[in-house]
Formats: sequence, C-alpha cells, structure tokens
Amino acid sequence: MFQEGIRLPGVSVHGISVPKLAVSLVAAALLAGPRTTLAQRGGGFGRNTPGTVHGRPLICVHDCPDEPEGTSSEDDLKNFEHLMAVQASADQSAAFIKVMQYAQTASTQLQSFRDTLQKASASATLSDRTASLDRAIEEARTGNQNFLSSFSPVQKSGLKDLTENLEKADSDLDNQIKMLDRTLATPKESEPIASSATNLDKALAGFQNDQVALAGEMGILLPASGQDLTLRLPPVTTPIDMAGQSIAIAGSGVISRTPAADGHNLFGLKYTADFSDLQQNITDVLRSQLDRAPRCGERIEIKEGMLIPQAPASIVVAHLHYERWICPLLLGSESPTELSTGDGTIEVKLVPSVESNADLHLVSEISRADADGFLHDMLLSGQLGTTLRERIAASFLFIMQKGANFKTAMPPAAQERANIRKAQFQDAGAGRLTLIVEGQLQLSDEQAKQFTDQLKERLSAQKTSPP
Repeated sequence: MFQEGIRLPGVSVHGISVPKLAVSLVAAALLAGPRTTLAQRGGGFGRNTPGTVHGRPLICVHDCPDEPEGTSSEDDLKNFEHLMAVQASADQSAAFIKVMQYAQTASTQLQSFRDTLQKASASATLSDRTASLDRAIEEARTGNQNFLSSFSPVQKSGLKDLTENLEKADSDLDNQIKMLDRTLATPKESEPIASSATNLDKALAGFQNDQVALAGEMGILLPASGQDLTLRLPPVTTPIDMAGQSIAIAGSGVISRTPAADGHNLFGLKYTADFSDLQQNITDVLRSQLDRAPRCGERIEIKEGMLIPQAPASIVVAHLHYERWICPLLLGSESPTELSTGDGTIEVKLVPSVESNADLHLVSEISRADADGFLHDMLLSGQLGTTLRERIAASFLFIMQKGANFKTAMPPAAQERANIRKAQFQDAGAGRLTLIVEGQLQLSDEQAKQFTDQLKERLSAQKTSPP
C-alpha cells in the first residue's frame, strides 16, 4: 500500500591544459624533421603487453575477465603504484617544458647549420652557425642533466632504465657534436661535414625521443597522450528497501587518470548502475509506492508496470485500475458508495540531471496517458496524473541517489573529493536499463598514495574473505 505523507528530499520535477606554449614546444619536438616517432611511454608500461589495453595498464580487482597467462591484479596494482610514485612534481613539469624548449632550439640551430652547409655559404657564416649550434646543444644537455638531478630517490629507482637510456643518448649527443667540431676544424671537403651533421641530427632525435619517453612515464602532459591509466573499481551491490519491496542495484566504476598537470592528479570517473533488478520487480515497486485503498476517496491498484530505457531518459509505464468512493452520512453512519471506476495507462518520462551542487536530480513529465473518458483527462492533465508522476519521480530519485552513488565504490581517501558532472540512462542491450554517472576527482600526492593503499587493502580483504 502507498505510504501517505512520504517525502523524499532533493526532488526536482516539473513540478517535480598545459599552457599553449608548452603544447607547441612538445608538439614541435614531436614533429621536428623526418626522424623516428617519439615514444609516449617507457619502462614497459606503455606497450601492448599482457595486462594492458591500448598501451594503458588495466587494473581489475574483482569479477575480472580472464587474465592473460602470467598477469595478475597484484601486478597491475603495482603498475599503478609505480606510475603514481614516479610522477612529476609541479616544478618538474614546468622544468621539463624548458628542457624541451632547449632541445627544440638545438634542433632549429642544427637545421640552420645544415641549410647553410647546403648553400655553400662563406666560412665565416658557417663558423657563426657552428658557435650557435654548440651553445644550443650545451644548453640542451645542461638543462636535461639538471632535470634528472631533481629526481627523488623513488623516482631514480623507479625510472632507472629510462634515465639510463637518456644518459646514454646525452653521451652520444656530446660525442657527435664534438665529432662535428673536429671535422669543421680541419675541413677538406663538404661531404664529411654533411655526414657528421647527419649523425648529429640522429643523435639529437634519439635524445628528444628518450626525453619524451621519460616524461610520459612521469605523467607529464603530452599532446595526444590522452588518458594513460584505467582503474576498474570493485563492484558494489546496494540493497534498497522500498516500503518492504527489496531491490538490488549493482554498480561498477572506472577511474581514468590524466597525466599530471601542475603537479595535480586529475581523474575522470565513470560509474555504471545496473537497474535490471528494478526492471524485473517494477510492478511490485510501483504497487508499494502507488497502491492505495482508503474506505473513502481515490483507490488505485497497479495492475502491471514496465521500465523501459529511452536514452538519455527512461520511461515508467503503469497500467492501473482506478476507483473513486464517497461516504455519505446515512442514518448517522458512513456508507461507502462507488462513484466512478476505470482502467488506464500512464507513462512518465524520467530524465536525470546534475545540479550546481553536483547532486543527482530528476526531471519528470507525463509522456502519454491512455484511458476512456474522465480518467484520460485526470491522468493527462489532472491532479491524479500529477500526483502519480510526482510519486514515481520521488521514488526513482531515491533509488538513483542510493544505487548510483559511485562514492561507495571508491576508497575513503577519494570519496569526498569526487564530483558528478553528468548522468544519463542508457540501454545496455536487450532493453536492460543502466544509469551512467560521470564525474571528476582530484587528489594530492599524499591522497593518491592513500588511495592506492586503501585499494590494495580492499583487494587483500576480498582474497581472504570466504566465498
């Protein structure tokens, strides 16, 4: 039976980037000359190896798909911890932009030198170009060495292979510029100079390539790098009691980490709440919320209910029987008398929304009413239809706010820092209704560490808990 006077809060019805300079510098480095394509990741974490999806580690800690042989959730979580531990600080991110600027300046100077060489310009002009090139190469190498010297012990350990590659590239660059200087000191013909310049060009390309690979591993924002890590959170099942009718909303969350910008850890959130159990029990849920049979007044009996996805909305269909009884006083007592009766159908469209306070709300409207005579008007534009729509919307908002609360799927360190940005219903296939909630999460380095520690604890607890 419908609970008189129930009011649920929050019901809203019809009545119910890195600076451009940084990007251009890195883009210029990526596009400098017909050389090798610069790597976006390093250290084995950016390749399509087992346990990765499109080069991004995929961490699943419960109800996971079959894992390739040789991989485990523990290994994937270690990958995530590694990436968080070696990520760049705000100062390092800013310093890297300068380092890339130095390298690009050296590349520009080298191109000018080669252009001058091809034009067979005067030796004085070539000498000037050589001096400028030497200074640019030295500045690029010095900036790179200063960048490496800023690493914390954890970064030095976690990035050892990549830093060794970059140090080797730095040494090769030093050897090639010295070789060019020696060739220019005793010129006999232009071909050895051109060959030496070509070798220097290759060395500089390798140097830039290893710089970008290292920066990518440290989470420094690079053009077109996109989101570099996906975490699949443990699924959560939320039981909800609706006036004695129990339903379960299964939810699963995904967190995608964007490379660190200005030292902050920015995450995109996506949470999917499965409403299929609600669909299977929709008739009983509607009965628990809408059925009423007072001795006198309006009586409503839900015959059948349906819940249908119509992205980004959902449609609630209620087939009902309606009666109106009056109780006139006869001989000092009330004697119930049926005044009117009829059968009809009402369809209510529900559209989720996110208000400025980042809370889930719901907009509702009557999309169709089907009945004969007086009942049709009462359902479509009368108080009866308004009351049914408001009560349906209030009930579904309650279910949404309880069952699609993605904060419950996250470790405590992240729960209060997540904000909802978007919500919509979706057809997950075969008419199965889901609610997709998207948001953002920003964590400090310390909060990110707490996040991974708490996620690890959840994984450990799941493994030790009885089946």
